[in-house]
Amino acid sequence: MLKAGSVWALGAMSGTSLDGVDAAMVLTDGHRILEFGPTAYRAYTPTQRDLLRSGLGLWQGDDGVEAVAEEVEAAHAAVLGMFDGAEIVGFHGQTLAHDPNGRGTHQAGSGAVLAEVLGLPVVWDFRTADVEMGGQGAPLAPFFHFACAKFIGAEAPVAFLNLGGVGNLTWVDPRHHAPEEAGACLAFDTGPANAPINDLVTARLGLDRDEGGALAAAGVPDDMIVTQFLAHPYFYKMPPKSLDRNDFAGLSAAVAGLSDADAAATLTAAAAAAVAKGAEHFPAPVSRLLVAGGGRHNAALMTMLADLMQCEVVPVEAVGLDGDMLEAQAFAYLAVRVAMGLPTSCPGTTSVRAAIGGGQISRP
Repeated sequence: MLKAGSVWALGAMSGTSLDGVDAAMVLTDGHRILEFGPTAYRAYTPTQRDLLRSGLGLWQGDDGVEAVAEEVEAAHAAVLGMFDGAEIVGFHGQTLAHDPNGRGTHQAGSGAVLAEVLGLPVVWDFRTADVEMGGQGAPLAPFFHFACAKFIGAEAPVAFLNLGGVGNLTWVDPRHHAPEEAGACLAFDTGPANAPINDLVTARLGLDRDEGGALAAAGVPDDMIVTQFLAHPYFYKMPPKSLDRNDFAGLSAAVAGLSDADAAATLTAAAAAAVAKGAEHFPAPVSRLLVAGGGRHNAALMTMLADLMQCEVVPVEAVGLDGDMLEAQAFAYLAVRVAMGLPTSCPGTTSVRAAIGGGQISRP
């Protein structure tokens, strides 16, 4: 267990968009963000991306999982090995399956392997303990978002939106002392975000993403499909709640008969509508929605969000944060909390029965 004091932590994140590995350093005492450090990104090659995609939906012990895990470990070791000065590492792994009310959650990759390679203590398997205590195991960035709200000097409720493969929202009231206090945070997955859009343009056009939302901007959303999408039972569940990447496979099937542009526009409109639907659960209004993740580069998606939300919608860069690295920074921060015996989730963020610190620590 780390002693009290500031620690340079290194975090890594490979999200469900399957684009690559983000890595970032944070100086923290486990409560406050004291300083942001260097960052790095390593894109997956098309071959690596195909391998990771082949593992989606697989569970521990399934055929093919070992190969995926080894690829995840190698990619992370290559990025994390570029940094100097870290005292501890937070490794999220690659989510392949997430079923908190059934089989649990599965992030491929071993922190024990990385600890040996890097020669540093590695905190990993962040989600399992939360799920075992009745939580959703996701999202896990909210405690970091609370620290970010303090860091930027927010004095009233603010919301953070991460637009990765799946979208997730964190409502934060920075007037509280700690994130685990009742009423300090509410967090949940909103619905599909980049994943179905990326899958569409990969399958139809051989592209990684709808760059800048240009394809969606050239199309017209099918309002009936979006309306049917919003009738899904998930949107009627009270938060906290979480999703697997492929929980809305029916949405992708629904746009199969549309042109490329109209299909992209419809999937983009669905992602924005899901966020607006989620905002109805905020305990109090916010003046700003701060957007992180790759989706903030999608101009069509950001415009749709601005039209639907009752507040200003801006990238997190507007308040001095790094929207590409926020999740990697989050797992650096959470690693320190785990090592200090502090909670990383609570009833308001994952519906876990009590505030709990997830994660196991592997040492070299």
